[in-house]
Amino acid sequence: MSEMVIGPGGMRLAVAHRIGTGPTIVFLPGYRSDMQGAKALALDAWAAARGRAILRLDYSGCGESEGRFEDGTLTRWRDDVLHAIDTLVTGPVLLVGSSMGGWLMLLVALARPDRVAALVGIAAAPDFTDWGFTDADKARLHSDGRIVEPSDYDEEGYLTTLAFWQSGQKNLLLNGPIPLDCPVRLLHGQVDETVPWSVAMRLTDALRSDDVQVTIVKNGDHRLSRDKDIALLIATVEGMLEAS
Repeated sequence: MSEMVIGPGGMRLAVAHRIGTGPTIVFLPGYRSDMQGAKALALDAWAAARGRAILRLDYSGCGESEGRFEDGTLTRWRDDVLHAIDTLVTGPVLLVGSSMGGWLMLLVALARPDRVAALVGIAAAPDFTDWGFTDADKARLHSDGRIVEPSDYDEEGYLTTLAFWQSGQKNLLLNGPIPLDCPVRLLHGQVDETVPWSVAMRLTDALRSDDVQVTIVKNGDHRLSRDKDIALLIATVEGMLEAS
């Protein structure tokens, strides 16, 4: 069951917080996604069965949270996550970030390095405003303030606002060292057509941590939500929790 908490901007954020043992798993959804996705619910069910703590949330303007999606920016959503962690969670956290949530995972860890026990990225997409847009896309963003592209995951299309894109450009990470030392596990589909698996390699090189492992899933797509993909995610999270 979700509940509402007041977010940093005064809007109500939907959260689902399960008390349990060990570091709290914090699931960070992808762009235009929410805490009711298959991976988030599977992790929640596993955590419930094992007595593990987990926090799921919807960013402002997403899912059940208040606000307009088009007002969202990477910085605003990072601050939503930080606020939820700071006000609801005691002790260390294990951040699990899917796609854009993998970028937010890194930004949150950089803001709270002393609280982060480990990171697990699923098709993590840091810097996608930099490598994921053509020059024509950027020109349209600046002229129209937004672009809407066809999407396999959303019948309304894939909306990107100029404000979101600019926020992304202010939070780029891959062009220099990322000063994080915690264990990191990156899961990435070999046939991911949204986030190339080479991004996982770039992230591995940029992270300062010596404990970084990448798992490439043969025939895995961007979502990595098949039963075997979710089993891999749960096994990865379980291994990180046991090692923490």
